[in-house]
Amino acid sequence: MKHVLPFALLFFIFQSCAEAPGNAKATTPNEIKSPVPSEVKPAVVTKASTAEILAKKQVPVLCYHHIRALRSGESQRLTEYIVPESNFREQMQSLADSGYQTITPDEYEAYLTTGAPLPAKPVMLTYDDTDAEQYTVALPEMEKHKFKGVYFIMTISIGRPRYMSKEQIKDLSDKGHVIASHTWDHHNVKKYAGEDWDIQFKKTKEKLETITGKPVEHFAYPFGLWNSAAIPELQKRGYKTAYQLSDNHRDSLAPLYALRRMIVPGTWSVKTMHRAMKGTFK
Repeated sequence: MKHVLPFALLFFIFQSCAEAPGNAKATTPNEIKSPVPSEVKPAVVTKASTAEILAKKQVPVLCYHHIRALRSGESQRLTEYIVPESNFREQMQSLADSGYQTITPDEYEAYLTTGAPLPAKPVMLTYDDTDAEQYTVALPEMEKHKFKGVYFIMTISIGRPRYMSKEQIKDLSDKGHVIASHTWDHHNVKKYAGEDWDIQFKKTKEKLETITGKPVEHFAYPFGLWNSAAIPELQKRGYKTAYQLSDNHRDSLAPLYALRRMIVPGTWSVKTMHRAMKGTFK
C-alpha cells in the first residue's frame, strides 16, 4: 500500500529547500514590480502659416498629356501637349541621371505645412485627362527609374477608346501611383454654379474612390484655370490640395489650392526642360 505524505509535510519540505543556503528565495507574483511607464503624449505638429507656406521653395511639378507622335491632320499647335515617346524616355532618363526623386502630393503638402523632409532633388510627375498612353508608355518608363506618378483623371473618359480603363486605373493605384481628380468632363472651374460643384468635385471623387479603394484628396483645375470661389468648395468635399498651371499668382489665403505645375511641350529638349524647371519653381 502506498503512503501519501500529508500536505503540511510536503509544504514544510518545499519551504526548507527554498530557504536552504545557495538557493535564492522565490519571488511571488505580488513582489514583481514592473516599471510604470510614463504617460506618452502625442507629438504636437504645428502647421505652417500661409506666409510660411508661400515662402517655402517650390517643388518642380511637371504636367504631361499625350505621350505619342503627332497624328496625321493634327495641328502643330498640339505639340504643346503631345510629347513623342522618344522625348519622354529621354526626359525620364535625364531626371534619373540628375538625381531627381519623385514625390507624391501628400509628401508635398506635408513639406509645405509641417516642414516634413523631402529628397534632395524632388520632382512630381503628373498626367492629365486619362489618356491610355499614360499607362502603356509612361508607366513602364517610370518603373525603370522607380518613379511614381500622379494621375489626374477626367472620369467621363474612363473606358472610352484611347483612354484608360477602370482596371488600368486600379492597377496604377495598386502599384503606388496616386489617383487624383480632374473633374467629370473638364469644364472650366470659373464657370461653375449650383450643382456643378457636386458633379465636378464630389461625384468624380466618389467614383475614383470606388475604383481604387483609396481616398482621393488632390485635384487639378481643367486648363490650369482657377478662382478663389472654387477653394471652399474643394475644401468642403475633402480635397487637401489643388494644382494650377504655372500662374505666378498664388492664392494668398489658401496657397495649397493654387500649387503650380508646368506643361512639358513636345518640342522641348532636355536642356530646355531643366532650365524651365529651375526658372519656374523658386
